[in-house]
Amino acid sequence: MMLAHKPSFNLMDYLLDTNHCSAIINGNTAMINVLRNQGDHTIAISIITYAELLYMADKSARRSENIPVVEEFLAKVDLYFIDEETAILYSQIKTSVFNHFAPKEKNKRRRTSISHLGFTDHDLWIVATAIQHGLILVSADSDFQRINQVQEFSWESWI
Repeated sequence: MMLAHKPSFNLMDYLLDTNHCSAIINGNTAMINVLRNQGDHTIAISIITYAELLYMADKSARRSENIPVVEEFLAKVDLYFIDEETAILYSQIKTSVFNHFAPKEKNKRRRTSISHLGFTDHDLWIVATAIQHGLILVSADSDFQRINQVQEFSWESWI
């Protein structure tokens, strides 16, 4: 099922997923060069990615070193929050992904969750945010390729 949603912003702006943010934070030179070449384009993350980055730093063995580095990165990117429209898109995308990838037998469907299908709710929220704001999602996560089979959105990888 395709959602009837028209992006309201320039499709040249980017929403970075956690794996790309981590590469930038860790000083991946190639990634930083790609980022610098984006010029005036908005580089943003979702509140979901924000939480994932803080969680990764907070649970790390080098917590006291990592948290300030992550916070410095977070201060430099725009942030997209979840609102009612995001929730509606998320619900529609999750339903479409489930219907496409879940077993067809009613008995098996009842025992199947989105995580059993190899998807995370976090990724679905991030896709909903990218669609809502007309952003290009930047991720190396192959789950986005699978989601794109059901719900088209712009995405690419810089890794």
